[in-house]
Amino acid sequence: MKLNITLNGAKKSLEIAPNAYLLDVLRDLAGMKSVKRGCGEGTCGACAVLIDGRLRNSCITFAAHCEGATVLTVEGIGSHEHPHILQKAFVNHGATQCGYCNPGSLLAAKALLDRNPDPTMDQVKEALDGNLCRCTGYVKRIDAVLDAAKEMKSSREEKR
Repeated sequence: MKLNITLNGAKKSLEIAPNAYLLDVLRDLAGMKSVKRGCGEGTCGACAVLIDGRLRNSCITFAAHCEGATVLTVEGIGSHEHPHILQKAFVNHGATQCGYCNPGSLLAAKALLDRNPDPTMDQVKEALDGNLCRCTGYVKRIDAVLDAAKEMKSSREEKR
């Protein structure tokens, strides 16, 4: 069957099996290697993507359910040459080590800041709650998101 999505801003039409999970479609057919296989049960956040602006675990989402949707992976928010403010903040705070969980955590943070540009520490904790990290822990990530929010706010104010 055909799956028509907008992936990281580009229209895609992919031939998929009716029972394919979005994780496999994104990695194998679309080449999005930031989407990681973790638990396979939707509990670790390594496979998280934004679907129509909402954070979803792609390992438990049937790709067919995404017909017509806009899907965003970490490849769509920044690059090595032009990193997103959140990506810079994670690096600056030492909130990344092995990097396996970073894409899901970054997208969870982006989803939060898109709907709430000035979150509290508790709101950041709640937003990142579904993303497990065995290397850096969580304090550095929370601090990175709060700093990114401040920088994004400052950037918005400068544009006015």
